[in-house]
Amino acid sequence: MARPGRLRRLADSAIPSRESIETHRWLKPIAGRVMHSSLWRFTRRSVPRGVALGMVTGILVPMGQIPASAVLALPLRANIPAAAATTFLTNPFTTPPLWVAAYWLGSWMLGPGTPSATAAGEAPGWLDWLLHEAGPATLTGLVTIAVALSVLGYAGTALLWRWWIARKRRLRLRARAARD
Repeated sequence: MARPGRLRRLADSAIPSRESIETHRWLKPIAGRVMHSSLWRFTRRSVPRGVALGMVTGILVPMGQIPASAVLALPLRANIPAAAATTFLTNPFTTPPLWVAAYWLGSWMLGPGTPSATAAGEAPGWLDWLLHEAGPATLTGLVTIAVALSVLGYAGTALLWRWWIARKRRLRLRARAARD
């Protein structure tokens, strides 16, 4: 198991510095807005927003999830590191089961499929199934799962934040009482 000092050094070497972000040629025009301290500070309001945003972008955006969550964090005043980290909910191991669950959920929500009314010879059977049954069912399921997980992520993070702050306060009060 790695020691905390090692993990900190690894994280410090992997995370870009503020200066490198401000001088990056693509980010220079919006660097002032992107580097605003409220987007990077861990607060009780910005972190749950970042977690919820990361859940939504992680599930609904197929590629470029981290940049999408960073861009969407700007108007929502969400914590960018929390949003970026939460997008890793979807990865090569979790995406296939997520999409299968989304298809099942969407199929259940949309009800039994009705035969499509396309003309004969217009599209092969599998393409017709993909466009008229699997596609809408999967999209409906993905949106439903994204909304549900973002609400749970927001609420769970907010509750965890409150518990952590209350724990810190209790420990501080115990230490003060022990000193007195």
